Amino acid sequence: MNKFMRMAIFEAKKGISSHHGGPFGAVVVKDGVVVGKGHNEVLKNNDPTCHGEMMAIHKACKKLKTFDLTGCEIYTTGYPCPMCMSAIMWANIDKIYYGCNVIDTEGIGFRDAKFYEMQREGKMKEFVKEIDREECLKLYSDYKELSPTIY
Repeated sequence: MNKFMRMAIFEAKKGISSHHGGPFGAVVVKDGVVVGKGHNEVLKNNDPTCHGEMMAIHKACKKLKTFDLTGCEIYTTGYPCPMCMSAIMWANIDKIYYGCNVIDTEGIGFRDAKFYEMQREGKMKEFVKEIDREECLKLYSDYKELSPTIY
C-alpha cells in the first residue's frame, strides 16, 4: 500500500472515530514530504465545505505560507467531489491519487453523482441566475484599478 494513501486512510479513520464526518481523508505532499493532512469535519464544524481535501489544502497552504500548491500532489480516500476538485485545481496541485470512485461513494449514501449530473445535463441554468451585472462590473473595475495580485 502507498504510504501517503495509508496516511489518508488513517486521517479518515480519525474523523470517523471522532464523529467528525464521512470516511474521507486526504494528504498533500510536496517533494515526498507531507505538508498538509485532513479529514472530513462537516459534522464537527456544521460546515458542508469541510471535506477532507479542503482541510488538507488549508493546512498545506498555511504551512507553506502560500495559496499556490504547484509541485504538490494530493492523496484522498475518495474521488474528489466537484467542490474539492475545483479547490484542488485552484490550488494548482499537480496530481490527484484517489482510492474509491464516485460509484463507491454513492454506494455508502453520499450524493456526489447529483452534482456531476446537474453540470452534465445543463440543469445549472435552472439553478443559477445572473442579476445586477452592471453594478458588479463596477466593483470589478474598481478592483482592477488597484493593480491587485491575481491568483
